[in-house]
Amino acid sequence: MRVWLTKAIVRRLLITQSIVAVIELMTGPAGSNSQPVYGFSHSFGESSSFFGLFRTQRWVTFFFVGLICWGVASFWISQGSRVRKSVHDALAFPRAATQKRPVRWGAMAVLLGFAIILPHVETAPFWQAAMVEQIAVYVLLAIGLNVVVGFAGLLDLGYVAFYAIGAYTTAWVTGALPTPALFHHALNPFFAIPVAIAIVMIAGIILGAPTLRLRGDYLAIVTLGFGEIITIFANNLYGITGGSLGSNQIPHPSIHLGPIKYIWGLAPVPYYYLALGFVVLFIIIFSLLERSRVGRAWTAIREDEVAAESVGINPLKYKVMAFAIGAASAGFAGVLTASQLIFIFPASFTLQFSINILVLVILGGMGSIAGVVFGAILIQTVTEFLFHSPPSGYQPQDLYIYLGALLVAMMIFRPSGLIPSKRRQREIRLSEAEHEGHLDEVLTGDDT
Repeated sequence: MRVWLTKAIVRRLLITQSIVAVIELMTGPAGSNSQPVYGFSHSFGESSSFFGLFRTQRWVTFFFVGLICWGVASFWISQGSRVRKSVHDALAFPRAATQKRPVRWGAMAVLLGFAIILPHVETAPFWQAAMVEQIAVYVLLAIGLNVVVGFAGLLDLGYVAFYAIGAYTTAWVTGALPTPALFHHALNPFFAIPVAIAIVMIAGIILGAPTLRLRGDYLAIVTLGFGEIITIFANNLYGITGGSLGSNQIPHPSIHLGPIKYIWGLAPVPYYYLALGFVVLFIIIFSLLERSRVGRAWTAIREDEVAAESVGINPLKYKVMAFAIGAASAGFAGVLTASQLIFIFPASFTLQFSINILVLVILGGMGSIAGVVFGAILIQTVTEFLFHSPPSGYQPQDLYIYLGALLVAMMIFRPSGLIPSKRRQREIRLSEAEHEGHLDEVLTGDDT
């Protein structure tokens, strides 16, 4: 037995089957107080279809899946370098083509055209609503948080606070809160857009000015506390926010310009186009900022704050700018959500929401605008598909287990994200090269 266990291929098989067994247990039926071992026993022994061929027990199907994963892993370990080289050679021409500006602009025009016609291609009411409530809103939030986390390298766990402020500002401006409306006159939700963006940017400055002298985990804890304070504030102050009962009815946006009269109703498609327009606007603004002097200052602070300060960059100033600018898209996302859903409740703005947005940024690629947009669309589309058409064995409460496992896998195998930014890739390569060089010195005993 010891001889067999010393073989790498056998150890790999045991590790693979152990991981598959854990997944099998997680996706199995829930237990109960009257039958404590019900969930465990039926996770392995419950009747299941073997890929539609015949009926068997779940452990047989998962054991077969484990064998497939083991075979793929063994092949990748033995032939992975050749596969990577083949893929690299095959993608050499597309990479060279995408370096040309006309090709990039053409690809973006095609994607924008597809986004414009998408509501007319996908006409199912569920997916049309999901495109606004669960995809477009999360894209707005992800590109905003990317400014803070990706560009400036600041860990923000309370980003949902800016989203909540934008939503409640909309309710306030439109007269849907117990507190009197702005100028004591209820306004069109369109007027809430500049007001909400201005207020969330001010909130970002107020939060950032005293706290951004902190770094790392300390900053994360402070931003986490800020998010919780806003949620508790909204939940408890009945005379101002409506408390846990939520707001009163928020009117839909409308346009009245001479002969042009249009009211956004309950249909999600008009909100989709409104969101799409602001997504494009924020992408353009943030892309220009990334390439500007401000963006280079954020990069310098992210890579080495002490070195950035030594060459004349004011870290506090640019950190506060990152918080304020990143909050702008969250403010508009709050306006969009409030005006579409009509009612808002404090329970919608929880810590889980902030963490979910952070996962989208990490998976897509921190610092990459294209990456976070793709990551938000991909993860939220899959999430909504699982909600709408859950496969056999899927349990909604397990969603964040899968997202956590995916996040761990990304950190191990592709820490730069699905579509990484060039700067981020360069930082990771330099860090890895420095680590390998230090390791070589330790192993060789070279101290010079």
